[in-house]
Amino acid sequence: MRTASLCRLLLIGLQASLSTQRHCPKSSTARPDYPTRQIANVTVIDTPLVQDALAFARQHSDNTVWNHIMRSWLFGSLILQNNPELRAAVDPEVHAVAAILHDLGFDETPGSPIISLDRRFEVDGAIAARNFIRRHMDGKAWEERRVQLVWDAIALHTLPNIYSYKETEVMVMGQGINMDFSGPTNNVSQTQYNAVLHDFPADNFPASVTSKFVWLCHIKPATTYGKLLC
Repeated sequence: MRTASLCRLLLIGLQASLSTQRHCPKSSTARPDYPTRQIANVTVIDTPLVQDALAFARQHSDNTVWNHIMRSWLFGSLILQNNPELRAAVDPEVHAVAAILHDLGFDETPGSPIISLDRRFEVDGAIAARNFIRRHMDGKAWEERRVQLVWDAIALHTLPNIYSYKETEVMVMGQGINMDFSGPTNNVSQTQYNAVLHDFPADNFPASVTSKFVWLCHIKPATTYGKLLC
């Protein structure tokens, strides 16, 4: 009887241990010592791939969208900067590339190869980002899972009821973008938030967003039904 009770206690202890392991964040694998720099008092990754993603996004963005992209990236980076446990679980290059390229689907350049007439703008952006990574000298070395995380983060960035339950990189990128609409959250202080706004102003941002949505409803209305657009 005593032996059976002891076995039950050991089994309960083992189950509790396994449950704890399942729900703890995965420990990060060894990563390169990425170069960094400071933008608006935020420490960000500064690899050649990130630099080229910035150049590519700038080429396909007007001034208002560009500032939104930068704010979104920096707000996400602040979420990570202020949360060491979360920072250890996130691939900073995946987060950066996804955030920087998340609005490629807003490219209004006439004849843009990014824009389709039959896909949601988020999917256009996700496909363009994936193509960019696969063409890039450093991106060619990426594991497919990293590419897929970028694709998912961009494709789902307007759907918090989905991205909140995805991988950490996907979730944090979505939260950083959402912060540009909601104000500071996730332990980001008002002072930190204002420093980003100072360097990348949100002037005319609401009107610009409305204009982009009207453009999408005009060029591909079937992709906008059931969304926040039309």
